[in-house]
Amino acid sequence: QVQLVQSGGGSVQAGGSLRLSCTTNKLTLSNFCLAWFRQAPQKEREVVARLSSEGTETYADSVKDRFTISRDNSKNILILEMNSLKVDDAAMYYCAVDPDRSAQCGYWDGWYKFWGQGTQVTVFS
Repeated sequence: QVQLVQSGGGSVQAGGSLRLSCTTNKLTLSNFCLAWFRQAPQKEREVVARLSSEGTETYADSVKDRFTISRDNSKNILILEMNSLKVDDAAMYYCAVDPDRSAQCGYWDGWYKFWGQGTQVTVFS
């Protein structure tokens, strides 16, 4: 059973920054499509950022130029750096792995079979 373990997150004032991390000892993350999703109350889960094995980054329009997805291959960690946070960014954030793809990473959560436990991000004005 593949478990993704998340850390980071918390509460921050609007305009502030947070960093989320995700790791596992069951997979080499650099071999697969990786993504961060989020889900706010009464809203559907949405993809925030995707990262392919070769390093192609894709972002939702709502977070472009504010969030950065990256990978530390030496530590097998997936990272989401979130800057200029807005109240609308508040949600539960999840890391995810699509073990069937390494490129052309999809936006549909159904393709991602392994998930982190979720980390709450709260942004107050």
